[in-house]
Amino acid sequence: MTEGLVGLTVMMLLAFLRVPIAYAMGIVGVVGYAYMRDWSWAVAFAMAQTKLYETGRSYTLSVVPLFILMGNFVTRAGMSRELFRAAYAFIGHLRGGLAMATCGPRPASAGSAAPPSPPRRRWRRWPIPR
Repeated sequence: MTEGLVGLTVMMLLAFLRVPIAYAMGIVGVVGYAYMRDWSWAVAFAMAQTKLYETGRSYTLSVVPLFILMGNFVTRAGMSRELFRAAYAFIGHLRGGLAMATCGPRPASAGSAAPPSPPRRRWRRWPIPR
């Protein structure tokens, strides 16, 4: 219990010193693992190396670049414009329909509530905030 609180405190201190969170977590993790293994730094660094390799090999992280590539293909082909117009035809008459058509199911699933993009605002002659 005490080790965890000390680790959290050190990580927060590093974050307040403007060390990137990933580095702060990595430093605290390696030092904490070395402490738990009787200050065996070789074991701690071997564990960190293994975890980095396993995380890089995970299927979940490998499909993210492909998903972004697919989005670029859809945008370049003009499909995104047509999908937006179809969504607007279905729900555009409702209050906030342009926002729902632009964001789609994203706010419910990801928790983001982005306003309509500037090209969509121009299309409906809405003011664009500066």
